[in-house]
Amino acid sequence: LRIAASMLLIAALAGCRTSEVYNVQQASLSTPPAAEMRQVENAIRRAAGGLGWQIKRADPQQPGHLIGRLPIRSHVAVVDIRHNTETFWISYKDSTNLDYDSEEGKIHSNYNGWIQNLREAIVREASGIAPAGGTST
Repeated sequence: LRIAASMLLIAALAGCRTSEVYNVQQASLSTPPAAEMRQVENAIRRAAGGLGWQIKRADPQQPGHLIGRLPIRSHVAVVDIRHNTETFWISYKDSTNLDYDSEEGKIHSNYNGWIQNLREAIVREASGIAPAGGTST
């Protein structure tokens, strides 16, 4: 009976490490009115790179859609990052060793922290985009 109770406790505690997948939906960017797609993409690359994310364009010919990959030890998170000059979205794409459950839409809770940090970094970096004719920070 003790062993069964211990196993239930372990299973319950393991379940606490997952939560609903956090996606960023149409987050606002504080960019100047004349901001260009290239400037926003570069801001996203700087923000993500500072957190260890590897960023590439989903289609080299199409701006506005990036793929972000974050490798941490044996874990990997992959996201779609879509943007225009005023807003951006971050959506779960794939993962390795993060206990993703597609039926329940749950994932290891560390993933959500990584996405929240990425969101905040992008907003902060994009706010430094200089108006046309200026230089960015």
